[in-house]
Amino acid sequence: MAIFIADQALLPTGWASRVRIETDARGDIASVQSDASAEGAERLAGPVLPGMASLHSHAFQRAMAGLAEVRGSSGDDFWSWRELMYQFVGRLTPAQAAAVARFVYIEMLKSGYTAVGEFHYVHNDAGGQRYSNVAEMSLAHVLAARGVGLAITMLPVLYTYGGFGGAPLGPRQQRFRTDPDAILSIVQAIRSHSPDDSDVRAGVAPHSLRAVDLDGLQDLLAGLAEIDPRAPVHIHAAEQMREVEESIAFSGQRPVEWMLEHLPVDRRWCLVHATHLTEAETRALALSGAVAGLCPTTEGNLGDGIFPLPRFRAEGGRYGIGCDSHVSRNPFEELRLLEYVQRLVLRRRNVTTGSVSAGVGTTLWLEAAAGGAQAVGRAMGALAPGHRADLVVLDAGRPDLAGRSGDRIANAAVFSGSEGLVRDVMVGGRWQVREGRHPQEAEASAAYARTVKELLA
Repeated sequence: MAIFIADQALLPTGWASRVRIETDARGDIASVQSDASAEGAERLAGPVLPGMASLHSHAFQRAMAGLAEVRGSSGDDFWSWRELMYQFVGRLTPAQAAAVARFVYIEMLKSGYTAVGEFHYVHNDAGGQRYSNVAEMSLAHVLAARGVGLAITMLPVLYTYGGFGGAPLGPRQQRFRTDPDAILSIVQAIRSHSPDDSDVRAGVAPHSLRAVDLDGLQDLLAGLAEIDPRAPVHIHAAEQMREVEESIAFSGQRPVEWMLEHLPVDRRWCLVHATHLTEAETRALALSGAVAGLCPTTEGNLGDGIFPLPRFRAEGGRYGIGCDSHVSRNPFEELRLLEYVQRLVLRRRNVTTGSVSAGVGTTLWLEAAAGGAQAVGRAMGALAPGHRADLVVLDAGRPDLAGRSGDRIANAAVFSGSEGLVRDVMVGGRWQVREGRHPQEAEASAAYARTVKELLA
């Protein structure tokens, strides 16, 4: 058992002082006590937040960040960006994918993420043929994450069609081609590879309604229920208006409307983006118990649109945040943009507050941490007994935190720019970042630089 004392810590009930945190040999939190004695405890170097999950990640896209910011001759949108992504991923090898993932996972740890939901769809080789081990690419990400100390929920992606109505995959989509049996085999391989690692989970991810059909979805969900009935299920939903329009043309229903009617959407599910919702869809999604997976920096980068967060929260909806394309790897930045776009739409300030706190930063961190934990199927996201001991220790010596306590700490972290505020990061009871440094970052950075040069050559 290890014992820590924090002058300030963010508990599920809000900020508390002199917080004593005891952890057990499994890496879980055994007890939490405020206004406690520091006797026999290691004093933490700053305010403590619960670890955050990035519930949606395409790790390989980290190497693309900044490459698609030149306007094309006919304008740009998500669909033109996708063509560049297809070109980029066409050359990616398992070794290169692992190098990129290792680097970005360290970046995420250093910023306060302690778990990732890796939504991975590059399953085949450059010629579109399956590797001898169908799980090769997925296991490369599991090894990268655990090698640097990040918890991972691996979400192999079912990608069968190129559009609604069973349209065939295009030549550049052959690396993504899978069927339910292959995805279930990958899930089994991940579970067999890490049977005793409580920081590895496996779920599934139907890519989107345009890439699967109902029969395939039902086969996938039935097979998953036999393996792990509590496993997470993630899916892209209503990210772009073109997707909504094509769904209506094909089925007569909007994507989220169709999912909620035809699929067993519940607390295991995460609908990623869910950008374009009607009021009825917003209410029904909230009542389903599913998590809305919001990725504000990527959604802003791609011009997706703005999720109706105030209405969704008013209906009791749960949400989390994700790095997605990794144009940012910083949870504070995701939360800041999430709040700012709501302010721009509503033309008022301090939109996201709740019953626990009137502080926007506090509310955003607590709610996103809880929603992210649910989405990745991991007992995390709260400094409370029974949860994983994921501690994000801020640097009390940073000027932006000087003289601050309680809500002012979280508000400063989210709204002051937040660069370099994270000092130490613990995942599952083990320190992975100390004094702002990860022990593997120099080596991982050099390997990442070599990999990017290879991919851009």
